[in-house]
Amino acid sequence: MHRDKLGIYLNDHLAGATFGIGLAKRIAHQHRHSARSTDLQRIADEIAQDRQSLLEVMDTLGVPARHYKIYGGWTAERLGRLKPNGALYRRSGLSTLIELEALRLGVEGKSLIWRTLLVVAAEEPRLDESQLHNLLDRARGQIETLEALRLTATAAVFSPAARSTTPDNA
Repeated sequence: MHRDKLGIYLNDHLAGATFGIGLAKRIAHQHRHSARSTDLQRIADEIAQDRQSLLEVMDTLGVPARHYKIYGGWTAERLGRLKPNGALYRRSGLSTLIELEALRLGVEGKSLIWRTLLVVAAEEPRLDESQLHNLLDRARGQIETLEALRLTATAAVFSPAARSTTPDNA
């Protein structure tokens, strides 16, 4: 096993997971009174659990967490809040759509780390293949939920009928 490369890879995903937690929590908070709140809060909680699972895998393999990468993920999430959304003083439906797409991309990336670790597990007995399969299955479920939410947000933003009835609820 290429220990140094695996350490870099795991820490890069740890930075992404740090970004993902901030984004998922923010989306869940912003939509806490909507019909989507339960799904969004569940995904935010699961992403936090998945990040913890990644830290445990790293610990099992003796890979130290690189704090500068964690801070980089945290900073990137904060900077992502500054993007223009077509509305000056409030959120727009476009913000929700872009954030859901970013979160879905992050979960897609997370599914890839579990797939990669399943390959590594073939040569690394310290890794629990059953746990990795469970994490991969959970990521797939999150992707399905996020896609359904994304499609709903897409319709709310770009459908003329939806725009006339729910301009800010995307």
